[in-house]
Amino acid sequence: MDRSYIASNNAERARLKALVERLDDEELKRPMSASWTVAGVLAHMAFWDARALYLMDKWASGIAPSAADCEPEDVDWINDAAKPLCLALPPRVAAQLALQMAEEADRRVAALSDEMVAQIVAVGQPLNLSRADHRSEHLDDIERYL
Repeated sequence: MDRSYIASNNAERARLKALVERLDDEELKRPMSASWTVAGVLAHMAFWDARALYLMDKWASGIAPSAADCEPEDVDWINDAAKPLCLALPPRVAAQLALQMAEEADRRVAALSDEMVAQIVAVGQPLNLSRADHRSEHLDDIERYL
């Protein structure tokens, strides 16, 4: 079974960790596009990893994913609704939460049985085992702004 996503997840999580460890609180407060901040984007990343954890818990409990669990094609409304919560977190808390959720999501994805991976891959949505894809996009953005 192809588990190449584990190496990618590990690499992007290491990149996230290095960023979180090197940024000071002022850099975490730095504005980004669409009224986000660096810390807010990190909290956004934590939110989506937390969603992956929720879905893995649900699936592991024997409840198959439903259509309601799938991401809509346009997730802007979800991100916009979560933005005030992401921005309300103290910057260091947001950064630590992003790292904590990434570590837990990656650990759990790597520990999935071959049977569970096959089920997830067969369904496709709602769970992307490559957590690195989303992280990479936002880490690239953060590095551009810094």
